[in-house]
Amino acid sequence: MNTQENINYNRIADAIDYIKANFKEQPNLDEVAEKVHLSPFHFQRLFSDWAGTSPKKFLQYTSLEHAKKLLKENQATISETAYETGLSGTSRLHDLFVNIEGMTPAEYKNGGKNLEINYSFAESPFGNIIVASTQKGVCFMAFAEDEAIGFNDLKNKFPNAAFSRKLDLTQQNALFIFQNDWSKLSEIKLHLKGTDFQLKVWETLLKIPMGQLSTYGTIAHQIQKPNASRAVGTAIGSNPVAFLIPCHRVIQSSGIFGGYMWGNTRKTAIIGWEGAQVNPNL
Repeated sequence: MNTQENINYNRIADAIDYIKANFKEQPNLDEVAEKVHLSPFHFQRLFSDWAGTSPKKFLQYTSLEHAKKLLKENQATISETAYETGLSGTSRLHDLFVNIEGMTPAEYKNGGKNLEINYSFAESPFGNIIVASTQKGVCFMAFAEDEAIGFNDLKNKFPNAAFSRKLDLTQQNALFIFQNDWSKLSEIKLHLKGTDFQLKVWETLLKIPMGQLSTYGTIAHQIQKPNASRAVGTAIGSNPVAFLIPCHRVIQSSGIFGGYMWGNTRKTAIIGWEGAQVNPNL
């Protein structure tokens, strides 16, 4: 799907990669624009339309210093069962609107033989995605530049399920989360295959406010398993629902963003984009 939105995201990703690779030289707007084959004016406008802020401000949200500041501010909430209650509806988006239901053993028995799964492809600000749903909710969502690879990833999760390429209301509601007007967002139901431990980790990720960051150790404390940081990392790495379960908001305790199933550049893009949505005037 070589659509304009995907082309725009790829240009943003190329710009982020170039700036990260050359940060010591502090490349200016003209130089970055040239690398993504745009005039400075068009690059500035494209970036501002995409992120809601300028390239310069966007970089503040993805800096090591900013990440450390967020982690330090959130350190006080580690012993609490949830983040502070005075946050806005926007920052509490996932916690308020996303609900996880675990699949029963019968539902995913024999590779999902008893499941009927609809799936479709769509655009997002961070590239093309595949989203799939059962009658109970979204069961899979992943960034997928290639449709065949995206479908194979889905099929590997449920090799014996019955698949229909069909966009349904469950998927449409989930995709609305990429829009800026969240006042119309209905509850998003997820129907996921996972162990009790994985489900608990994924539910805890929903409590990380938009525009904020957490660490593997913090998540381990919040599920009352303080010595399970590595297991938490494994559970986060197996998250089957990109963006809706915000595993991109978990970084290393040093402030370094670290790895991401769908690419480090995409993780940087999402973190910066979310920071700009919550704090456009930083």
